[in-house]
Order: sequence, then C-alpha cells, then structure tokens
Amino acid sequence: MQRYLGQRHLSATSRFLLPFISLLIGIFLLAVATPATAQSRLAEFLAQVSPAQLFPGADHYDAPQGNPPIALVRAGTRLLGYAFVNADWIDSTGYSGKPIQILVGLTTDGKLAGARLMAHHEPIVLIGIPPVRITQFIAGYVGRDVLALARSGPEGQPPVDMVSGATVTVTVIGESLVQSAIKVARAEGMVGVALAPAEIPRGAIDPAHQAPADWVGLLGDGSLRRLQLTVGEVNDAFARAGAKEAAESPESANPTDFFLDLYVAPISVPAIGRRMLGERYDNFAKTLAPGQQAILIAANGAYSFKGSGYVRGGIFDRIALLQGDQTIRFRDHDHVRLGDIHAPGAPAFNDVDIFRIPQGSHFDVTQPWRLQILAERAFGARGKSFLTFETSYRLPDAYLTPPQASPAVTTAPAAPAPNAAPEVWHLMWRAEIVKVAVLTLALAFLTAIFFFQDVLTKRPVLYDRIRLGFLLFTLFWIGWYADAQLSVVNVFAFFDALRSGFRWDYFLMAPLIFVLWFATAASILFWNRGAFCGWLCPYGALQEVLNRVAKLLHIPQLRVPFSVHSRLVALKYVAFLILFGISLSSLATAEQAAEIEPFKTAIILHFARTWPFVLYAGALLAANLFVERFFCRYLCPLGAALAIPARIRMFDWLRRYRECGNPCQRCGNECPVQAIHPEGHINPNECIQCLHCQMLYHHDQKCPVMIQRRLKREKYAASAPPAIPPRIKISAVNREADTPR
Repeated sequence: MQRYLGQRHLSATSRFLLPFISLLIGIFLLAVATPATAQSRLAEFLAQVSPAQLFPGADHYDAPQGNPPIALVRAGTRLLGYAFVNADWIDSTGYSGKPIQILVGLTTDGKLAGARLMAHHEPIVLIGIPPVRITQFIAGYVGRDVLALARSGPEGQPPVDMVSGATVTVTVIGESLVQSAIKVARAEGMVGVALAPAEIPRGAIDPAHQAPADWVGLLGDGSLRRLQLTVGEVNDAFARAGAKEAAESPESANPTDFFLDLYVAPISVPAIGRRMLGERYDNFAKTLAPGQQAILIAANGAYSFKGSGYVRGGIFDRIALLQGDQTIRFRDHDHVRLGDIHAPGAPAFNDVDIFRIPQGSHFDVTQPWRLQILAERAFGARGKSFLTFETSYRLPDAYLTPPQASPAVTTAPAAPAPNAAPEVWHLMWRAEIVKVAVLTLALAFLTAIFFFQDVLTKRPVLYDRIRLGFLLFTLFWIGWYADAQLSVVNVFAFFDALRSGFRWDYFLMAPLIFVLWFATAASILFWNRGAFCGWLCPYGALQEVLNRVAKLLHIPQLRVPFSVHSRLVALKYVAFLILFGISLSSLATAEQAAEIEPFKTAIILHFARTWPFVLYAGALLAANLFVERFFCRYLCPLGAALAIPARIRMFDWLRRYRECGNPCQRCGNECPVQAIHPEGHINPNECIQCLHCQMLYHHDQKCPVMIQRRLKREKYAASAPPAIPPRIKISAVNREADTPR
C-alpha cells in the first residue's frame, strides 16, 4: 500500500514538473535561439518580401552569394541593384543587445530603393511604439543617396525625435542603413561611391611633443575641446524644434545654469594622456590593444552625458563618436570611470570617464571627428523629447610629424616608465572603496555566523531573523544596488584567460565581483558551495524571500519525491557541461547561451528586458512559489560549476545524530533544497549551508533526540527527592543570650 501511494505521489509530481520543465526549456530556446547563417537569413527574408516591394519594377532575386551575402535584384535580365541585410555588414545592435535586422535594397547608382524591418528585439518597439512609426522612419531614407547622407551628418537625416521614446532604436536603424549601404556600394565598386571622401594625410603622432603643462594651456592649444550648453540655450533649441512642452520643463529654473559643461580629449595620444592622467597613463596604455584609441570625457551640469540607462552589458545611448561615414557607440566594457584629472588647474567634475574605441572600428585619431550628445528631456507623465548637439575635434598639428616623415599613423605609447604608477584597476578599487568595505564587513559577519553556528542555531528566533536580514541585504544591496551577481560566464572567462594568457588586472577591474569570487573560492574549502549559494547569491535570496511570502499566503508547497529529485538535479550539471563545451569553441556564444541563468534579467536589469527573457525569469520565480529554490535545485549551471570542486572541502561542519535518517526524517523533510538523503547523510553537492538542519539539531521541541533528552531531564527533575534545608546549630552562648532572665 505504501509503495502504491508512493507511486501515485511520484506520478502526480511528474505530471506537474515534466510539463513545466518542458515549458521553461521552450521559453529559453525562444530567448536564445541559435541564429541562422547569413545566407540562409537573407534567403528567408527575401522569401517574405516580393522583389517589387523592395525594388519598384523588379521581378526576381538571384540566389544570395558572397560573405557577407548579397542578392542581385533584376527586372528580366536587367540588373537593378542589390538586396542585403544591414546586420550582415555593420553592427546594428540596439538597446536590447540584439541586432536590428533590416532588408535593404540599393540601386546600382548608390541610392536606397527600399528597406523593410524584418526582425528585432527592441523592448520599446515591442511594447510601446506602434511598428508603423518605425516603418515611417525607415521610409524617410528611401530614395536618398547614401554617400550624401554620410557627408551631411545628422542634419541631413530624418529627425530622431519623430519616434519619441525609441531614440536609440531609430538612431541605430538610421546609422546601420547608411553605413551598410556604403559598404555594399564599395564592395560592388560603384562609381563615385567606391571610396570614402579622401582625407588629407596629416602624418603620425610625434612622440617627442610635450603637451601644455596645465589645464588652461590644454584648452588654449586645442588639446581639449569644450561644449557648453546652458539650460536656457537648450530650452530655446527645444522650442525651435517644436517641442513646446519639453522647452517648458527645464532641469533648472535658472536659465543661466549649465545644462552641460563638457570637455573631451583623445587620451590615447601619449602627450595628452600623460598630462591628463599623470603617472597613471603608462599603466592605462597597457589596457589598450595595439593601435586602439581612447577618449576622455569630463563634465558637470544638470544633465549627465552617461545617463542611468546603461548597465552591465548595456549601451551608452547619449553619446556617439562620428568620423567620416561611421558612427561609434560605446558599451559598458569599453568604459573606465576615473575619480579626477591630473592636469594642474583642472576643475572637479561630476563625471570623468574614459571610453576605449571598440576594436574593429576604423578610427583615425589624426583625422577630424565629432562627439555627438543626445539631450533627452522628460515632460508630463510619460512624454519625452530629444535633440542632438555636437562638438568637433581636430588633433593640433603640433602633435604630428610631417606626413613624409612617417607615412604610417601610429599612436603607440612610449615604453612604460621604470617606476610604474599604480595600474588602472587601482582607480576602479578607489572608486568602489566604500562598496568594497561594506561587502568585506558582510563577508566577515557571514564568516562569524559559520564559525559560531552552534551558538546561533541554538536560538531559533535569532537565527531566523539574522538569516532573513542577510538575505535581504544580499538581494537589495549586493544584487539590485551593487550589481554584484556572479554568473557561470565568470567561470568561462577564467578558463578562457588561462588558455589565452592570464592577466590578473582583467579580473581586478570589477572589485566587487573579484571580492565575491575570492570569498566563494575560499569558502569552498570549508563549507562547499553553500556559502555563496545559500547566503551571497542575490537570485537565490530572491527565491527564498518569495517562497517565504508564498508560505505566509498559504500557497501549497509541492514535495518532490526523492527518486524524482535525485534525477532532476542532474539537469544543472548537464547544462553546465554543455555551456562549458561551447565556451571552449566560442566564449561569445557561451555567454549568449548562459542566458539560461535569469540573473541578468532579474537582478542586473531589474526585469527591463524583452518579453521572452522576462517571461522565462518570471516562470522560474513562479515555480519557486511551489517548489522552494526550484532553479537552484535543477537548472543553475553556476551551482553545478561550484559543486564540482566542493568535493575537496577540508571540513565537515554540519553535525548529525546516529538516529538521523533511521528512523527520523525531520531534517530531510524540511531541507529547502532536499540535500539530505532519506538514509540521513547530507549531499555536499546540493547543500546550501542554510543551517536549518543545525537549528533542528539543537531544538528540543522538534528534534526527536533532543526531545527525548529533554523528557529525561524533566522526568529526573520530577522524581528527585525534595532538597533538605541545612540544619542551623545554635551555640550555648546564643541560647543563654536568648533565655529571658
């Protein structure tokens, strides 16, 4: 009978778990589906759009050829032009971190014949902007000469503000249309479009030139460029653009206040870099790849050129670098935050940042370039308007040698000084010193909890309050505030660094992540993976807090039969091994596939992502309401990665009785991750060191062993004879003194 009931329980649980896990896998595959090859994607898009819709008068496409692929467009035998996908030719990554894919038609004389938006993941377009408005924006480019568009800059292009709220998206669309079309035109050798406008050779960087000695001198000779905008000037600009409500919603009531007071300089030019960074420059130069450039931007004012929308993996949507026909945007991994500027006389700034030019960009620091600032102003409940402002930069001739002296342009820094200054990662640690101190104190407190766990777990109420408080700290401070969520991607990056040339400074660039990883690695020797998974993982803390709320609301908790549970836990190890295998071939692909972790969606991006990712993360949290720590138990590849080396732990701190598991099953039944086997032993691979079993170990109202001991004490105390008070002897002297005379 008991076996029959167990089978019924297994069957009922399987009916819930197996379809649910299948649903999660389906959602995950939808979110990170492996992209098709460029040729198959172009062929797929061509099948969806008739030739006449892309090219007026066309009747068929030729098969896609080349890499990147192009399809010839014809009317009969006459060649009309070329069809291609913008993302195959240019980086068209939007705000979502995924490419915006547009099918483009280019005539043989370099004009855009048509363009159709085919695929994207932009959240603002998916949930807030009607697609017809994006279609109208794209239609504004049809019929235009791509070279003329590139030369005209933003003034000659359709206005960004026509799709208010989707500025980054439409900016990327416009730039990718023009730049991809120019690349195709050059590849096809079109007359008048084959080459970019010729720049006058200016020579190479002169390593002997010294920059002016102070801030005023740097401004005076053009080493620094300044962009000043007052609130009143920006108000007037919005008014002229027809954005009356935006003009009437200034950042400051005083129109003479600075909206933005910005300075920019190419920090990779050695003379300028040494003057701006001082002794720190030589070590910063080591972080640049050969030939890679970088710019410094410092600013004050009511408006931040960085904004608050960028996150780990995100894009700085308010700034762009323009040179020739290319536009360069920056992501968080291109960014280094500084605390100050070394040049004498430099003012204090709210923001001082270095942006490395992404590798693969054809940026020539000796040629003129422009920095474009996107001014965003909110008004009303949800209204927004946008304008762009620019400042141009041309490296002063004094920094260059004559062209004939050195035909090759190079900005290679001079050899590092013998007494090297503190490396750039020191700057990151100085900027994060308060956060590092707070995290270090938290780790010290957690260490004390583990070392004195018996003292704590003997007091169940105190233990529960301290654990809940630490979990809330982990979720809100470590996770949502400090963005210090570890990921299996960090594991892959570490192994990739071992294969390709290990450098500590790469990992030291993220102080909080480094401290957490160091603490996690050390704790594995003592407490397996539980110190991180049970106490320091923000997503794990989110799951446990939500499950506590579910229990308070009396949401039924599903008990997974151990036979099912012991098989499902293998899923996370399979996931880790698959991801690890992918990382050996392509770290970028592994990072994309690692989205099986909902950490980025739920913790880093605060659920501000496209709907498949939010749906996937929400489904996991919904499962957690019924099965505590569902993701930790069955799907977490990071937990699997940490569990593998946990076998080398040196100590076993969790105490057990001989009666545990035979016959008592209380700890096993109450373990939040079912890490205790029916026979009583604890599986260190699955244990999260929550110490709940240790609280039960000392509890004389819940643990049968302790209950028996308590009852024996009470029985002995009840049966013991009453204590006899001590006899009082009265001396003869006292008796005489007390006898009445």
